[in-house]
Amino acid sequence: MRKTLAIAALAGSMAVTGLAVAPAAQAATHSTTGTSWGKLFSSDHKAYTFGKTWKKGGKVYTKWYGVDNKGGKKGWVWFEYYQNGGWHRFNKSWDGKVVGAWNGHGIKKVYTYTCWAGKFDNCGKKYRIY
Repeated sequence: MRKTLAIAALAGSMAVTGLAVAPAAQAATHSTTGTSWGKLFSSDHKAYTFGKTWKKGGKVYTKWYGVDNKGGKKGWVWFEYYQNGGWHRFNKSWDGKVVGAWNGHGIKKVYTYTCWAGKFDNCGKKYRIY
C-alpha cells in the first residue's frame, strides 16, 4: 500500500512539473508564430487593413491586407518602424483589395494606421503591431 501511494505521489509530482514546463514552452513558441492584427479602420471606416507580424532569424516580417469597399478613391496603409537607432516610415496605396509584405533586420517596434481618400486624409488610430 505504501509503495502504491509513493508511486502515485511521484507520478503526481512529475505531472505537476510537466504542467509547469508546458506553458513556458508554449510562450516561447508563440513569439515565433507572430501576432495577428486588424481590422484597423480609417477614421471614416471606408478602408481597413489587417495582417500578421512575426520575427524569425533576426528579421521582422509583416504581411498585410488592405480593403477599400467604397471605390473611387484609394486606401493607404502607413508603417512606422524603429530600426538601427532611428524612426522610418513608408506607405502603400490601393484601390479595392490588396495583399502586401515587407521585412527588415534590426527592427525593434512597428506601428501602423490606415487612411482613405489620400495619404494624410481620414486617418485612423495608430496601433503598435510589433
